[in-house]
Amino acid sequence: MSRWLIAVFSILASYGADARQVIEESQKRQRSQSQRYEGVLETTQASGKKASKRWMFERAGTFGESKSILRFIAPAEVKGVALLIVNHPDRASDQWMWTPELARDRRIALQDRSTRFFGTDFSFEDLEERDVNQNDYSLLGEEPIDGKQCWKIESKPRQNKSSQYSKVIVWIRQDIYLVAKMEMYVKSEVVRQLEYLRIEKVQNIWTPLELEMTDVKRKSKTLLKTEKLEYNIPLKQDRFTLDALRRGE
Repeated sequence: MSRWLIAVFSILASYGADARQVIEESQKRQRSQSQRYEGVLETTQASGKKASKRWMFERAGTFGESKSILRFIAPAEVKGVALLIVNHPDRASDQWMWTPELARDRRIALQDRSTRFFGTDFSFEDLEERDVNQNDYSLLGEEPIDGKQCWKIESKPRQNKSSQYSKVIVWIRQDIYLVAKMEMYVKSEVVRQLEYLRIEKVQNIWTPLELEMTDVKRKSKTLLKTEKLEYNIPLKQDRFTLDALRRGE
């Protein structure tokens, strides 16, 4: 075997053997200082009944230390409802919800983070970012997803980190270091599955323009479609405050 092939295999083996390194590289390649998009949430119940909501989303800051705000713009019964998320590198995020009908904000308690977010199959916890240091990682092997070879990695929250999930299994594509699929567990049972779909390059960042979350027990699904996505746009920090949340900015 040539020295060149030996070197290539050594590099691949080192990446495959270090699950944390793969996660870090994945987060690095997804990094942006800010982003903005319009999103459509389409929820399908086990009965086949469908519901749709539209929101605006803005985010600023580095991964794990960012702030984001999402605000529903349709239908009428949820218009103006908003959620402010402040992510921290060493603990769970802080979250506040604004309800214009009540003209007040409410802090989302840690024990409520596992509840469904506005009738969707995403929980409040699923909307936050977590720094790589908040979990421990193990490489489980390699497996293809939709014909793309992936690293299969187990992620477990460290003992001092709160999470509804006992562990999360993550498949990361080896060609572009992008998450392809996630399975969330409570003890040994899969409770949610998240698929990353319609992957395109946006401003030189590989991006899933659709995310589909499945609630395994309820047998319902929520498809998040991303529209008008922009990265690295100027956003002032004062847009991500409780005052801005209340003002509807």
